[in-house]
Amino acid sequence: MKPETNDSDKKIRSHQRTPSGSRDFKEATKRDALARLEVELEKLISTAPETRRPQLEKEFKGFKTLFSRFLAEQGPSVTWEKIEKLPEGAVIDYNSLSTPTTDNVHHMLDKLVVVKLNGGLGTSMGCKGPKSVIQVRNDLTFLDLTVQQIEHLNKTYKCNVPLVLMNSFNTDEDTQKVIRKYKGLKLDIHTFNQSCHPRINRESLLPIAQNGDVQDDIESWYPPGHGDFYESFHNSGLLQKFINEGRTYCFISNIDNLGATVDLNILSLLLNPDPLRPVPEFVMEVTDKTRADVKGGTLIQYEDKLRLLEIAQVPKERVDDFKSVSQFKFFNTNNLWAKLDAVQRVVDQGSLNMEIIVNNKHLSDGINVIQLETAVGAAMKCFEGGIGVNVPRSRFLPVKKTSDLLLVMSNLYSLSHGSLVMSSQRMFASTPLVKLGDNHFAKVKEYLNRFATIPDLIELDHLTVSGDVTFGRGVSLKGTVIIIANHGDRIDIPSGAILENKIVSGNLRILDH
Repeated sequence: MKPETNDSDKKIRSHQRTPSGSRDFKEATKRDALARLEVELEKLISTAPETRRPQLEKEFKGFKTLFSRFLAEQGPSVTWEKIEKLPEGAVIDYNSLSTPTTDNVHHMLDKLVVVKLNGGLGTSMGCKGPKSVIQVRNDLTFLDLTVQQIEHLNKTYKCNVPLVLMNSFNTDEDTQKVIRKYKGLKLDIHTFNQSCHPRINRESLLPIAQNGDVQDDIESWYPPGHGDFYESFHNSGLLQKFINEGRTYCFISNIDNLGATVDLNILSLLLNPDPLRPVPEFVMEVTDKTRADVKGGTLIQYEDKLRLLEIAQVPKERVDDFKSVSQFKFFNTNNLWAKLDAVQRVVDQGSLNMEIIVNNKHLSDGINVIQLETAVGAAMKCFEGGIGVNVPRSRFLPVKKTSDLLLVMSNLYSLSHGSLVMSSQRMFASTPLVKLGDNHFAKVKEYLNRFATIPDLIELDHLTVSGDVTFGRGVSLKGTVIIIANHGDRIDIPSGAILENKIVSGNLRILDH
């Protein structure tokens, strides 16, 4: 059963006004739904493997909270007119941060934990297993690059920054096998799993799982988004362990964001706060929005707190305002810094109240299910002293598609101790806009077969490729290049070709003889 979904299927619950007669009816059916769900969850626990039951009880407790909030339709919580202008100093310019002196760095890094969100599969790029084991450059995977970065930090500054991976039941087993190869390195790797929640039938609002053994029917379960980080990290015991060790902050980012390296200037800002301001318990790295990022979450001031606003929370008639680069200048990179004792406090108090994302999926057997999810950045409003830091675009380099892979594999970047560094030959700080057609380039294997070598992209601004197109060796692309092979046609870009501000269409075959 392969679920299919797209972003438009994600909705955030909001309170709807309904006539009182139907409201009473809905209230009664909701109370009934919660009671019936509890019965079904008990059944699932009783049929789970015995060793798994205590963990499942913890996870189901979190699920019941989400589900009852979903039924109550509390939510997102934003009345458009109440959005305020960002106050002075709410977002700090990265260039204004001071760089710590080398003798301080060792002590600073002893206060840090690095967390990578590693719950996703590589299926959207046609790969089996965790996304983090896709090779992105020089035969190195996302995980290899992360490990190299942190090992380099530890060696350079003679410290011991731990790497923590938040896995899901989809990625844990494969990840455990992979991390064995890092045993000899100067690096402590810890893992924990985010929760495992049951998919709910959209009509009956009951779990579709027949029993509590997840591996028995993996399609009936889902990981509930990275907003689950706080509870799962707390439940794993790792949060308490790091607090006991005297560590104070964690840096959280997606494993597929190759720009999310440990930044000493931001760490210094956290560890040496402005005495006139509250201690920052939460920092969100934002970057300037371009036309390519109009759907990305943004920072707003709301009810005297900074918070994340996602497009799914926006009323339809306000979507154009949300996308406006002048009204909302920044978008969330999902590079986040959180104070460990504050994470412990909000989980213990039960004051985490993140917007619920309702993700509708259609399974291949015809069943419509819903997944209740939350986003890690949405917790910002639950912390005190939250601030944004407007970082350079280079700290946001996610690899979501093969078009992103083309950029990071190209000569635009070089590798230095696991970090990607933009070539000094590139005249602009921005990366080119690349669109590769889904039909022929979406899967990593297909994409790799279409390039004899990765083209020279140093002077490229914009590349669009559609249809059956292949590239020979040593191709150079400059300015704006558009290559469109019509249905049934094929275009072979010859080896050594230099295309500058060109549109190539029709049919171009190069045959070996």
